[in-house]
Amino acid sequence: MGKDVIIACDFASAESTFAFLDRFTEEKPFVKIGMELFYVEGPAIVREIKARGHKIFLDLKLHDIPNTVKKAMTVLSGLEADICNLHAAGGLDMMKSAVEGLTRPDGSRPLLIAVTQLTSLDQQRLETELLIRQPLEEVVLHYAANARKAGLDGVVCSPLEAGRVHEVCGKSFLTVTPGIRFAGGPSGDQQRVTTPKKARELGSDYIVVGRPITAAQDPVAAYRRCLADFTN
Repeated sequence: MGKDVIIACDFASAESTFAFLDRFTEEKPFVKIGMELFYVEGPAIVREIKARGHKIFLDLKLHDIPNTVKKAMTVLSGLEADICNLHAAGGLDMMKSAVEGLTRPDGSRPLLIAVTQLTSLDQQRLETELLIRQPLEEVVLHYAANARKAGLDGVVCSPLEAGRVHEVCGKSFLTVTPGIRFAGGPSGDQQRVTTPKKARELGSDYIVVGRPITAAQDPVAAYRRCLADFTN
């Protein structure tokens, strides 16, 4: 996999999701299926989108005791998603168990990445709400190092931290970065944001883009603009 734009399909139903994807007559964009859509439609939505030829980032952010996460990942491995994820805050044992559960009998598995800190959090919230006193970037880098130690393939982080993650964990360790907005666009509930072009310059491997594409008047044009800005 190379650099790519992943569209966050945060829709409330399969019908609205397919109506959106049907607008792409020339491309088969990489898509993210998150909790909202998965909890409504279940595993069938993953299978159907995969059958249509799309790569899938299954964004369920597992976070539980190691045995529970291992069993859940065993189930998810059968859906043929390309990327799955969990919360790095669950610790090393949980992440190692997730790798074990996700690995199929033939040794293959989807890529597995860990959420470091949500891009809706900033330093003030980290300290006042979570009682984490270290600088946010240090927390992200520590979580990323733990994920690499546990055998994961990369992390979800802000584009602002992508370059430093590569410095600490290596160039082949993936950085998947939400918090992407076009210049001049609203940031919504995101705190740590950049443009697609800036994310490329900072070292992001994949950018996850939702509303700037899905809520655009012309989503296909917005996707193509985003892809050009990020990959050219």
